[in-house]
Amino acid sequence: MKILVVDDEKDVQSLFEQKFRKEIKSGELHFEFVFSGEDALVYLNQHDHEAVLILSDINMPGMTGLELLAQIKQKKYKPAPIVMMITAYGDDENYNNAKNLGADDFLTKPVDFTVLKEKLKVSN
Repeated sequence: MKILVVDDEKDVQSLFEQKFRKEIKSGELHFEFVFSGEDALVYLNQHDHEAVLILSDINMPGMTGLELLAQIKQKKYKPAPIVMMITAYGDDENYNNAKNLGADDFLTKPVDFTVLKEKLKVSN
């Protein structure tokens, strides 16, 4: 499964690579990392149908994760990627906005990787 991680915090890449080391090595999961909503759209346009899951931070400079989500859902990619929104703020407003825009799931920071692995249906 190819997963696109969108987060302006660059250290998220090493964290995901560490937490999913076994799944990456076995080829079960493949991660791509971009550090802005704008870069995510460029990636999606250049790699059509590759990302089956997008994990996006909500609070980013420039294009927010919610704006990115709206663009992804508006473009109607076929097949449509699953989009999980990640935020440091687990407030109702962000949750409701994300759900209304079509988010498939919602995670809070710091990400609980055990929960994420369960959602991805990979071994812990």
